[in-house]
Amino acid sequence: MAEISSSGLTRRALLGVFAATAVAAAPTYSNAAGFLRGGGDIRRIRMYSGRTGERLDMIYWVDGDYIKDAVNEINHFMRDWRTDQVKTIDLRTVDIMAAAHNLLDVNEPYMLLSGYRSPQTNAMLRRRSRGVAKNSLHMKGQAADLRLASRSVNQMAKAAMACRAGGVGRYSRSNFVHMDCGEVRSWGG
Repeated sequence: MAEISSSGLTRRALLGVFAATAVAAAPTYSNAAGFLRGGGDIRRIRMYSGRTGERLDMIYWVDGDYIKDAVNEINHFMRDWRTDQVKTIDLRTVDIMAAAHNLLDVNEPYMLLSGYRSPQTNAMLRRRSRGVAKNSLHMKGQAADLRLASRSVNQMAKAAMACRAGGVGRYSRSNFVHMDCGEVRSWGG
């Protein structure tokens, strides 16, 4: 699916060049209102999947606009890896993830444990664990379970809760944090 330009570069490579330029040139506004304070004119997400071996490091929003190709790559990356089903991810969740990552001041990418879950995958996980909601926001593409090696569950949860933009679950025993764009609430320990 990679398109080669006349210069021999793929669309992804061109987007990467653009992103690197935007990162270097874009100012940030640390007093910006809302949960994306410090986000400035760009929003970036960095993740990897231990399940698929895939990595994602991309600017997905510039000067008030989401970048369509970047959003499509995020949707694919956050797919249900068990069924290979892709769903449109609610960008409010991605914004919360990016804002929390920015507040944590780390270069390390998130490890994505779970993004979109098909109803079949969610039902299977419910049979195995009491902690899986019947009507999980994962099935709507509105949630992500994330881990950082360099930050504790509490540190990640506090950063996500500081966004005051959705649900935050602490799963200390399993070493991950759930972030979603649903009602503002928190749980776990």
